[in-house]
Amino acid sequence: MKTENIRRSIENIKHPTKFHFMLGFFAVVAMLWGVKKLFVNSDTSHNTSDTMRAEANSSLFTLHSSLNTSHFHRIRGVANYKATFPDSQSVQIVAAEHWGVKPVKNREDAEHRKKELVYVGESPYYHVDRLSSSIPYLVPRASVLLNDIGQAFFDSLYAKGVPLNQLIVTSVLRSMDDVARLQRHNQNATDRSCHLFGTTFDICYNRYHPITQPVRDDTLKWILSEVLRDKRQEGRCYVKYEVKQGCFHMTVR
Repeated sequence: MKTENIRRSIENIKHPTKFHFMLGFFAVVAMLWGVKKLFVNSDTSHNTSDTMRAEANSSLFTLHSSLNTSHFHRIRGVANYKATFPDSQSVQIVAAEHWGVKPVKNREDAEHRKKELVYVGESPYYHVDRLSSSIPYLVPRASVLLNDIGQAFFDSLYAKGVPLNQLIVTSVLRSMDDVARLQRHNQNATDRSCHLFGTTFDICYNRYHPITQPVRDDTLKWILSEVLRDKRQEGRCYVKYEVKQGCFHMTVR
């Protein structure tokens, strides 16, 4: 029994647990507190005491940060955006026509189709941009997909220790009048746009809506690409990486 206890103690030393980290943390706190008291009570100048306090606070912050981030998951992204998200208009339109509603003529027509469409203009998981060529409605199946993507994005941010930012939705349901206006200055706008059916939405990858603090590099894009890759692999959606529009264009499956 004594030999077994010794063996377990050695194993604990080799494989430190969260308890050991916390024990070390409080030991350092006690040591720094003692150093602080020593300098405060001594006859040294206030400048020296302030310097020591600043160094102690810095050390505590560094140690606390390392303990808090030790469990965070790595950010990997995808190897190639175009290869990972290749689903073209010809692929997405089939799903849009299958799962979607009959195209709405104009905004007034859309208002009378609310039994078929779900309002998606507000959500804690994503932010809808100011829309000029679409309206914030989707078929229920696509609405659930959008909400699940936003929630999965939040979960990933938390798991990876990244400040919370909302996704930004830039395009949703388009009426036939919207498509006609777009065609005047956008050659990519088509009469058979997937957005006509309420099954399709765009999420931009170069802008985000900060909740806690902004993230300036491509970290959020990498995390978003992981989430969309997973949803696509689950058979939930088709996704196209749009370079010129700066967005992921997706249709529910």
